[in-house]
Amino acid sequence: MDFSVEQLRADLRGLAPEEHGFTYVDLDRKPSAYGRLSGWVLSAKDLCDVRGMPTTLGNIDRTYYPERSDSFIEGLEKQGVHIIGKSSAPELGLRVDTEPVGLPHPDNPLYPGCTPGGSSGGAAVQVARRLLRAAHASDGGGSIRVPAAACGVVGFKPAGAELGVQGFITRTVADNAFLHGHRMITPRARIGLLLEPLFCDVSVAAHHLRAAREAAQRLQAAGFKVVPISPYPQARSTFAHFRNTFTSRLAELHPAEGYAEWIAQQGRRVSSAEVAAARAHVRQLPDLLSQEWRVDAILTPMLTTDPPRTGYFLSLSHEENFAAQTRWSPWGSLFNMAQLPAISVPWTIPNHPPVGVHLGGITLSDASLLGLAHILHP
Repeated sequence: MDFSVEQLRADLRGLAPEEHGFTYVDLDRKPSAYGRLSGWVLSAKDLCDVRGMPTTLGNIDRTYYPERSDSFIEGLEKQGVHIIGKSSAPELGLRVDTEPVGLPHPDNPLYPGCTPGGSSGGAAVQVARRLLRAAHASDGGGSIRVPAAACGVVGFKPAGAELGVQGFITRTVADNAFLHGHRMITPRARIGLLLEPLFCDVSVAAHHLRAAREAAQRLQAAGFKVVPISPYPQARSTFAHFRNTFTSRLAELHPAEGYAEWIAQQGRRVSSAEVAAARAHVRQLPDLLSQEWRVDAILTPMLTTDPPRTGYFLSLSHEENFAAQTRWSPWGSLFNMAQLPAISVPWTIPNHPPVGVHLGGITLSDASLLGLAHILHP
């Protein structure tokens, strides 16, 4: 399929911002270098700076014009990537929907009238509509994988040294591996199938459970040992540390209002001792998971239900909004806390749009987890 700038120019004609997910487009911008990724046309998430393009941070009143690109974007451009616009995100990337303040709210291509997920929702819409072969994204608690699952595409969160990491939403696992510069490895691995939510009590829709079970069967057929596992005893403690880590990073946010201000208020209540405890928990979390589960990767659903209607999360009180987001995606943020790789791939079930199944690495490298995911979504 043609993913050239000229094809994108033609594809965008007649599409509303709610349909294409861009907050800014410059199709006359030229690549700044030639390299390994020349020919790739990508958008950048509108939480990241791209020289010459406005950054809104998901709120029209926060708009500024940066003098240089963020280092990750700069690295892509040095490899030849052609960045042609910015993709929509919620304010400061704080939610698993994509409803920026004062800007259009992207619509889900698979579920019209519903959220595409977030916070990399604009990126997922662009890839799902085949406007782009791939789009830049970022993930601090599921923000690559949630919209990928909601829109029926691939979202990979690499391992990292922080809660949030940069990555991509793509149509294939192979494309994601290529963009990251990984040669996929098919590992020898023991897989844990976890169907119970980790971080809250919530029912999981039957077709999401079915997708995870069928994915487990495919891995078994490929020769992998798949065993049922249950939530580890310290899971709720992990989530408390995640909440403290997530909110404390926004404690000094000014100005802010609405949900962003509520998050900042929660962060100001987090003590230095609680921050230190969260850091200590992070340091021992990979070993704890390995010892408790004795598997190399875990397989779960990515979401508990199909995407809710646009506006659903913001219709709730701030505390209930935070809780509802966790109920929708109660597995993903574990891998941000543990700084381990994780990926959501679409799984086809009869008479329904594809749903996301989630693989998280416990002992596996990025390349090995991608190789495992490639079995599920070749």
